[in-house]
Amino acid sequence: MCPYCDFAVIRVRPLSAELETRYADAVLRELELAAPAVAGRELATVYFGGGTPSLLRPETVARLLDGLRAVLPGPPPREVTLELNPGTAPGVRIPGFREAGVGRLSVGVQSFDDRVLKRLGRAHRAGAARSALEAARRVGFPEISADLLYGVPGQEPASLERDLAELLAFGPTHVSAYALEVEPGTPYARGVARGVLRLPPEEVVADCFLRVEEVLAASGLLRYEVSNFARPGHEAVHNRRYWLRRPVLGLGPSAVSSRPSAPGHPFGSRAANPRSLGDWLAAVEGGDPEAARAVEVLSPEVARGEAAFLALRTREGLSARDFEAEFGAPPRAFFGAAIERLCGAGLLEEAGDGDLRLAPGAWLLADSVAAEFVPAGAPER
Repeated sequence: MCPYCDFAVIRVRPLSAELETRYADAVLRELELAAPAVAGRELATVYFGGGTPSLLRPETVARLLDGLRAVLPGPPPREVTLELNPGTAPGVRIPGFREAGVGRLSVGVQSFDDRVLKRLGRAHRAGAARSALEAARRVGFPEISADLLYGVPGQEPASLERDLAELLAFGPTHVSAYALEVEPGTPYARGVARGVLRLPPEEVVADCFLRVEEVLAASGLLRYEVSNFARPGHEAVHNRRYWLRRPVLGLGPSAVSSRPSAPGHPFGSRAANPRSLGDWLAAVEGGDPEAARAVEVLSPEVARGEAAFLALRTREGLSARDFEAEFGAPPRAFFGAAIERLCGAGLLEEAGDGDLRLAPGAWLLADSVAAEFVPAGAPER
């Protein structure tokens, strides 16, 4: 179990060939059942993630990609990403993933300091992350992304500096750098509540946030979203779909599908698969995964708020024209008072055409800006 996050966890290591085949069969069956709903759509991106897809054999990844192309024929996807948890994939698998059709490898480094990794409860150690990055470069992955965490209890500024320097030596095209967030109900949350775990002060985390941007920018990796940095032209295509609220088909346990407007839910909806592998398998193999999904139909207030704050997390900001095309009026029609406050405080910039973006010095306060657009009583995300 992750001591600080609330992701669905399934203890299946080592992954047996029988379970892997059953899992892949079920994913393809779920895709087959979803085919009528996605007919005519383009396969824009593919993302193997949300866990440890690097446990899968490359031939299984290739089989899943073939299945996707069969249901969604047309131009090849612009991006195929696979998340790799260091230590879960033998070295031979990384070339195999490339041969299977993966073009973007996302490596969960988190830190190159074994003490920090141990404190985070990570199963891998720094050597495994180094080996994965070296193999990815050697194989010739055109896109290599890496995740880093900062604001970890006991993490020293010098440790973060070393992490950044070592990561940059591998020449990544993309970096996601996150401040540690402790989810309710986790061991970290209980430790904080009991006073046996001390999180770094906010000013220390803020210094890390600014230092990450400074170091990455000096190496050509520019912030294009609050926590994401890329060399120009190497921004994550798939991640942009979430920030722009584009349709996403989620397959597998705990996967979430984002659906466009349709009769009955004109502002869109989300459908979440069961978190339990057993429950998900039972639903798919029983031929009715739809019945097992938790569906949230978005209200106009929630949809407008999400459109605003997700766009404002990006470098481009919120397009007034796009917003009006979707909701019938520009952002000021719904958020006039908030926009006035934020512009007056120097946190937002408004262009003459009504476009909005975070002010250059406001990235650190992006969450506070987002809170101004969330309707009262909306669930936190």
